[in-house]
Amino acid sequence: MIRSKFLVASALVAGAAVFSTTAFAKVQVGTDALREWNLVVLGDLTSSSEVEGRTFVGGNLSGNSSNYNIMPDDTSPSGQPGLIVVGNVTGGHKNLNNGSGAIVGGNVESGFNLNGQQTVQVGGSLSNTNINDNTVNSGLAMSDPAFLQNLQQDASLIESSMLNLSHDLQTLSPNSTATFAGNRGVFNAAPDADGLAVFSIDAADLAAIGEIDFQLNGAETAIVNVTGSSVVLNDNFLGGTQELGENVIWNFPEAESLDFTTAFGGSVLAPKAKATTANYIEGSAVFGSLTQNGEMHVGTYKGGYTPPRDPETPGSSGGSSTSSGGTPVPEPGLLGLFGIALAGLFFLRRRRRTA
Repeated sequence: MIRSKFLVASALVAGAAVFSTTAFAKVQVGTDALREWNLVVLGDLTSSSEVEGRTFVGGNLSGNSSNYNIMPDDTSPSGQPGLIVVGNVTGGHKNLNNGSGAIVGGNVESGFNLNGQQTVQVGGSLSNTNINDNTVNSGLAMSDPAFLQNLQQDASLIESSMLNLSHDLQTLSPNSTATFAGNRGVFNAAPDADGLAVFSIDAADLAAIGEIDFQLNGAETAIVNVTGSSVVLNDNFLGGTQELGENVIWNFPEAESLDFTTAFGGSVLAPKAKATTANYIEGSAVFGSLTQNGEMHVGTYKGGYTPPRDPETPGSSGGSSTSSGGTPVPEPGLLGLFGIALAGLFFLRRRRRTA
């Protein structure tokens, strides 16, 4: 009798393991997310343009045909694919380039054009896609309940870490000044011993000028905290936008509406903003939601700055991870396995009492 109970419980645990087979790469958060992703949209992305690097979408991806991972500047340090969408993918075909691969939590109605050898994982249904010699699996959320749960957890962790990062950068004391004269704004960085320069300006100052002259002066990371809930950016960059994204973070902690009308240089952190682009951004970018009519160019953030309170670095179904303080973060797939096993033992005990 005891042996029979043990075998049944073991079978339940083994059955739980069957539903936890999908493994994702460890998601990056905080400043590491800026280094990892060319574009992060916490909510929905509507796009008719392209992203040169990797893209993470916490909601749905829609719009006309769009392109992803067309000119990656490096491989993912954590093994992320070129495109992750937690929700559904609709609209025109989405082009996956350079063997980037994709993970989608919901359905892919638009279809993918797969350029280069691809690995694509889809939680729901997949339509309008020529698989050819690529590795493409769909319906994974039906066979693996943890598939979508893990994606949703990753999206939640990225969102909370981006909000925390934006808040933490906002609290930094300025050590550099921006001067505005006529149509021109000069950002004169005065980095500290760690190579960090911090500016604090109002959105109205940016709206009042048409040209930005950014002088890094050796700063490894320059942070520009911009106050204001509604921001329109129509500035040109003196000397161009090249390499600013690798060293400059424009932080918009209060922005709810953010419109880019011209090409913009520097990484952008606006986790609460409903944003619109009409031209390219060169650097990493984080938005609450985005209507993308301009390209996202690589030159993602590469600075060494990490806030004193770095957000937790979560894991995925591939194994647990630790926070900056060393506290293990349980994995959802593992929690599900224990839950099913405990439920099985409870069922056996109840059955014995009934007998």
